[in-house]
Amino acid sequence: QVQLVESGGGLVQAGGSLRLSCAASGSILKIDKMGWDRQAPGKQRDLVATITDGGGTNYAASVQGRFTISRDNAKNTVYLQMNSLKPEDTAVYYCNALIWASAWGYFKALWGQGTQVTVSS
Repeated sequence: QVQLVESGGGLVQAGGSLRLSCAASGSILKIDKMGWDRQAPGKQRDLVATITDGGGTNYAASVQGRFTISRDNAKNTVYLQMNSLKPEDTAVYYCNALIWASAWGYFKALWGQGTQVTVSS
């Protein structure tokens, strides 16, 4: 079974930092784009950052300059380093990835279960 498992969420004071990790496991042949979304209470889910298999990155304007996305292709893992955190960054963070597994024959989008990030003022 192919799945994404996130870790690294928690409670932090404004101005602090957190690092999220998301590891893909299972019979994976290839991973294309990976990324992070977030959803605050009562709001829609929004894109935070994406990274291609070649390392190209894209960020939401609200996190540009504060968050850094990276990946380790050998470990099938994507990271989100979050610095200078603000209370408005409070949300459930979901990783996502386009994965080609041995049993599928095509790329499929998967999401993790989510990890809570809470930033106190």
